[in-house]
Amino acid sequence: MKEKVLIVDDVEVNREILKDILEDRFETIEAADGAEAIEKIKEYSRGLSLVFLDRIMPVKSGTEVLKYMNLQGLTDKIPVIMITGDESAEDDVRTYDLGAADIIYKPFEPDVIRKRAENLIELFYKREKIEEELANRTRALAESRRQAVKTTEFLLNALGTIVEFRSAESSEHPQRIIAFTKILLDHIRVDYPEYNLTRGQVETAAQAAALHDIGKIAIADSILKKPGKLTEEEFEEMKKHTEIGCEILEKFKMGENEFYQYAYDICRWHHEKYDGGGYPDGLKGDDIPIWAQAAGVADCFDALVSKRVYKEAYSQEDAFNMIMDGECGVFSEKMLDCFSRSYREITDLINNKYKYEGE
Repeated sequence: MKEKVLIVDDVEVNREILKDILEDRFETIEAADGAEAIEKIKEYSRGLSLVFLDRIMPVKSGTEVLKYMNLQGLTDKIPVIMITGDESAEDDVRTYDLGAADIIYKPFEPDVIRKRAENLIELFYKREKIEEELANRTRALAESRRQAVKTTEFLLNALGTIVEFRSAESSEHPQRIIAFTKILLDHIRVDYPEYNLTRGQVETAAQAAALHDIGKIAIADSILKKPGKLTEEEFEEMKKHTEIGCEILEKFKMGENEFYQYAYDICRWHHEKYDGGGYPDGLKGDDIPIWAQAAGVADCFDALVSKRVYKEAYSQEDAFNMIMDGECGVFSEKMLDCFSRSYREITDLINNKYKYEGE
């Protein structure tokens, strides 16, 4: 099956010359002016392999046809050879700027015309195949990344759920911490640009928050599942879960890894308080990474509104007031501001998506 070539020229003899040169190798279609050329281009659309286009024509010039093809994105798919009898550097530059692949000058040299046509069609065909292959690879990589993200989410939730299962807490706790942390960090990103958070950082840090309590896997059941208040010694043992979690994470570290750093920071410092009253290191202020601060508020709120072996669930409103009033330790004003702004978003998420024990 021959490739289709459109010949556009207002002079019939010129069209006949080009037709005679090309018809052994191509199927030729003719148009006598620019307006007819546009109709032919619309009719045959992507079925055209090449357009020979006379620059100077009545009604619509070749330049206007070329501009139309450019605006429609067709010059990237269909090579255009502009035909002209005048050699003008300025016009030639304009022609190339509008997307022409080549320019030929009258009178025609048959062998040169035929070879240029064949070369351009082959070049555009190869480019299209390369672009198609790249597009397929891009789609494959995107799908691979989506699958990797799903796998990561599954593993994170599985690890987090193991911990919550051991401590007799809700298996949904890791997912809620991811969701709440993301909401808080998104507000920080928008309202407090001085932290220079990006959307990607927010996503990664939120996912890492699922591992905040992984160190509890090494805490004795007698402490994790104790129904009453912990003794001072038991509480000191419980606090070790932050450091134990980091030791566990270090065993899985593979070089410099952004996810690992967020997971480490959150695991170690989600119980730190802005005034230095937290643990394990007594960090103050913004020495506590902002993602650890966000995970700390998220963890605190979820713990308050969830039923635990040692307490009943507080109402969402009571839990909100307890955090805002400092009853759960000191959080930064910026973080409390974001918590206040996002409170309705968080509670809507709870009420619409999650079923809490005790509510």
